Amino acid sequence: MVRPNGPYRVFGPVKLLDDDGNEFEVPAGEWYVLCRCGFSDKKPFCDSSHKRQGFAPETRATPPAADR
Repeated sequence: MVRPNGPYRVFGPVKLLDDDGNEFEVPAGEWYVLCRCGFSDKKPFCDSSHKRQGFAPETRATPPAADR
């Protein structure tokens, strides 16, 4: 889930790897949040820095085209 003006919220059996293929430890069976503003001191995880930095992109998915 992309949270408005905030992080990516992730749930499920997702393997999170760095560029070298090393796996991050993520909580099994729980939600966790990933930074998308770039200001977090805990990257790739969110530390709520977006709130202090005024990060405000309203990200919305493009609705599917209507059948014609």
